[in-house]
Amino acid sequence: MNQEPGTQNQNENENQNAERRTPNAEPLLRVERLTTVFDTARGSVAAVDDVSFDVRAGETLGLVGESGSGKSVTALSIMRLVQSPGRIAAGRVLFKGRDLMALDERQLQAIRGAEISLIFQEPMTALNPVFRIGDQIGETLIVHRRATRRDARGKAIELLRSVRIPNPESRVMDYPHQLSGGMQQRVMIALALACQPSLVIADEPTTALDVTIQAEILDLLREMKAALGLALLLITHDLGVVAETADRVAVMYAGRIVETGPVRDIFRRPAHPYTRGLLASIPGGRPGERLRAIEGTVPMLGDLPSGCAFTPRCPDRFDRCPTAPPPDYPVGREQAAKCYLHDPQSHDRQSPINQQSAMTSQQFPNAVR
Repeated sequence: MNQEPGTQNQNENENQNAERRTPNAEPLLRVERLTTVFDTARGSVAAVDDVSFDVRAGETLGLVGESGSGKSVTALSIMRLVQSPGRIAAGRVLFKGRDLMALDERQLQAIRGAEISLIFQEPMTALNPVFRIGDQIGETLIVHRRATRRDARGKAIELLRSVRIPNPESRVMDYPHQLSGGMQQRVMIALALACQPSLVIADEPTTALDVTIQAEILDLLREMKAALGLALLLITHDLGVVAETADRVAVMYAGRIVETGPVRDIFRRPAHPYTRGLLASIPGGRPGERLRAIEGTVPMLGDLPSGCAFTPRCPDRFDRCPTAPPPDYPVGREQAAKCYLHDPQSHDRQSPINQQSAMTSQQFPNAVR
């Protein structure tokens, strides 16, 4: 049977996106040993500590962790938007082979918004309250020479229509405070996609939105990603969002990446005790089963325990854990965890995966397919 032209084109696009996501392809973004510190009266405090990860063209990487783990600072560091007293102390950020840390401000301005866009988690504070939304979108297009002043308003209307804002011809004249939270986030997405970037960093894009609007925003991001073939770095604390959206996951704790891997492997076989704790704390288990929480609290970045920062809260800790921060240990073809339980020399202390923390197909079918 012959396929319809639309279906054939869609299949070709999906095949091209799959090819771009192959592990052997050069990553679109490569973060190498990134360290960002904040200078305080007590000394420098590392909010991002020796962080490395890749984002491949056409894929979605979910960066997850509790509040205060360093996710947003990582995003700002990639864009070199960290403000004093913060500063990037070490590391490289390679985007399309260019080290963003070595560029001057003028070169960075040509990349921000045009090739890498950032969707902030609080659209009301990110949008300028004294300018109409159409003018803000138009300014992005004009600055990056994607439109003339004469054409900017029409292109802004098209972008608002593409993110499903009703009556875009009239909404283009609204100020941010005249829009609901969901509409404001749609405007932020329109701003981020205005210049058709290669990479979008979405920092908690569904924060403070109700469940229905959250689902609509996530659907919109998936559609835009597929239509434009862009890569997405999705920063969130919601593992349900990661399960439905991401291709790979990087789990962050106390400023460090503690586990990485394909989303299906992380949800089926979480290797780090912190990852297992996060998964076990998600509602949706057996009816009547008590919700489990990770004991203790996230440590202050200025007063981290020695060795593995998760040691005081870890149910599998043993005498080696406080000695030094563990390196990455491979636990699968593309999965790695910073945990001494996976060191071959510590084989006698390895802990089997807690079966209660593994997600089931009923809870997150897309993550374990």
